[in-house]
Amino acid sequence: MKNLIAELLIRLAEKETESKELVAQVEALEIVVTALLRKTDAEQLRQINESIDSAIQTASDGEQQHPEDLTLLQSYIQRLLNHPRQ
Repeated sequence: MKNLIAELLIRLAEKETESKELVAQVEALEIVVTALLRKTDAEQLRQINESIDSAIQTASDGEQQHPEDLTLLQSYIQRLLNHPRQ
């Protein structure tokens, strides 16, 4: 029983490490994208928004996704595009 608990604790620690790495990757991407968006003019931002909206619509039409997942994704995209990190 002790071995089982030890094994579960090791797996939990590995998952936590993977989770931290994923968070760091997402934050790094957010910083890079924000920096790039700040360098674009208003027309380019409008075109980017339209392209993203089109891509999301195409993806949501072709796959069986939960509506709440799509809403969450759209809210994060809009937050990134309209209210980027300072």
